[in-house]
Amino acid sequence: MKENQAVVLVKRPVGDATPDCFELQQQPVSPLADGQIRVAVEYISVDAGTRTMLQGEGFHRQVALGGVVLAGGVGRIIESKADGWQVGQAVRGPLGAQTVATLKPDFLEVVEDSYGALSVHLGLLGGSTGITAWIGMQAVAKVAPGDVFVVSAAAGAVGCVAGQLAKRAGAKVIGIAGGARKTSYLVETLGFDAAIDYKGTDVAAALRETAPEGVDIFFDNVGGAILDTVLDQLAMRAKVVICGAVSQYGHMDKVEGPSMYLRLAERQATMEGFAYFHFPELIPVARKALSDSLKAGEIQMPEEILSGIERYPEALSFMFSGGNLGKLMVQVK
Repeated sequence: MKENQAVVLVKRPVGDATPDCFELQQQPVSPLADGQIRVAVEYISVDAGTRTMLQGEGFHRQVALGGVVLAGGVGRIIESKADGWQVGQAVRGPLGAQTVATLKPDFLEVVEDSYGALSVHLGLLGGSTGITAWIGMQAVAKVAPGDVFVVSAAAGAVGCVAGQLAKRAGAKVIGIAGGARKTSYLVETLGFDAAIDYKGTDVAAALRETAPEGVDIFFDNVGGAILDTVLDQLAMRAKVVICGAVSQYGHMDKVEGPSMYLRLAERQATMEGFAYFHFPELIPVARKALSDSLKAGEIQMPEEILSGIERYPEALSFMFSGGNLGKLMVQVK
């Protein structure tokens, strides 16, 4: 293998991360150094958090101008000069938006290849997706039978799992998502009790109808106006879980905070944020639980896959337009 195709950041986005911010470059592949491995990337994760890595400064690692876009991926080792890492092993980690990753395996892990496509390791069994949902539900939300549970971005990779887990815990589950395709999927396929189309429905009115006694737990992945709307519908002693804020990632220097936060005081409610890596001891527990549920057919994660490395910028735009159902990935061809 003599060449790598890589998606490179050529200008920093202002607002949306449009395709003209990126360039597909052909890069030569150098001989391996001692301690390195080379991975043929099969699937690249497309994540909302990537937008926060493109601005030059922020909470997450940043992509340098002229650098390969940072992205999680899964693939197989095709060359190795690192002890214990064998050709043919399937690995997951920060492989980047490229076809071939050459790196030290310090932050990689070997994954099972018995589930079929390796994409499952970026979807249901992925850290920022299924594992985030599981940890957020078990360690933070702590849903009880009879709770009214609302989740935003409910048809996304985190939201759909959080909702399924809440349903299994005995809650009444209401999902907020965009478009009839998503809301139908939530109710008809995943078994949510109700779904609200924020693009075509008055969310506040719909919440008053579906949760007349108020919302006990809100698992938020969106922030902004949706967060304010649900804060206004909280029940007494409710809990708000902040998992993400996809509506704010395009302007992290001017985040719109909740204006209805006084509902927390009025209703003796709490708000708590988290990231899955805050609970390192729970990551293997979550992975085992989700793996068992997957094998038993008790939980599912829809996957939306665009084919071809050149489609990564398109996939990123697709995500922020709210187009994808479940986990969005690019399959490297």
